[in-house]
Amino acid sequence: RKRPGGTQTILRRRRVVRLTRLAERENAATLPGAGLLWLNRRMELDERLHGIRERINAACELAGRDPAEVMLLPVSKNHSADAVRELTYHDCRVFGESKIQEAKLKISACPGNLKWHLIGHLQSNKCRDAVRFFSMIQSVDRMSIAEEINKHAHNAAKDMPILLEVNVAGEGSKYGFNPAELLDVLEPINALPRLEIHGLMTLAPWVPEPEKVRPIFQRLRELKEACEQKLGVPLQHLSMGMSGDFEVAIEEGSTLVRIGTALFGPRPRPAKPNPRE
Repeated sequence: RKRPGGTQTILRRRRVVRLTRLAERENAATLPGAGLLWLNRRMELDERLHGIRERINAACELAGRDPAEVMLLPVSKNHSADAVRELTYHDCRVFGESKIQEAKLKISACPGNLKWHLIGHLQSNKCRDAVRFFSMIQSVDRMSIAEEINKHAHNAAKDMPILLEVNVAGEGSKYGFNPAELLDVLEPINALPRLEIHGLMTLAPWVPEPEKVRPIFQRLRELKEACEQKLGVPLQHLSMGMSGDFEVAIEEGSTLVRIGTALFGPRPRPAKPNPRE
């Protein structure tokens, strides 16, 4: 008879063995105590990542979806380049950042084969750097910023994948297109030659019960379908779902979930709550 938790115990032991070998290979124990601290930190991250991936798989199974359809986007705001590098050992290659200045320093300190998504509000004077450092801009929230991104992408001879941010809940504290105006701006933005519309993004209100934001995710999915009908082509992404509600978002069709605290743990310094995580 199987012992309770037997499979999980075996998987955990395998991860410990793998991490121990990695620590030895990187000579993590060259300083007294350093190797143990390094290994403990890596094991904690491994456990959190494994737990999140299991929850993604479970949400996909409930919704009758293939887990390969859902991309986990670690949001590394306020976390160090070291924390990002640790996640690369777990096959994470795409990360989300909210602030251009922080991202520029972090990206330069991380492996060059990583990709980065901008998920924070973008100002016009930061568009050149956004085009330079990011492989996708998820937070295109007005026509003027789309035009500015297109200008800098043209200068850089770069096609820029974007998501259109929609303020589905109509919160005054958040950015994004009003759902009622989205279809009106869709074709003018799509006509900008250097921009590629890959889908929509939204930030649901924070609530203690994730089920209460299901209508927000349902509405964004409906808007995506309306956009696809107007453009005559499918859109790849629905970026919705954060640390507290990503399972509900997956059930409603999310293809990108933005996970910060649930993955990296508490931020290393006090900060205002970030609605984009």
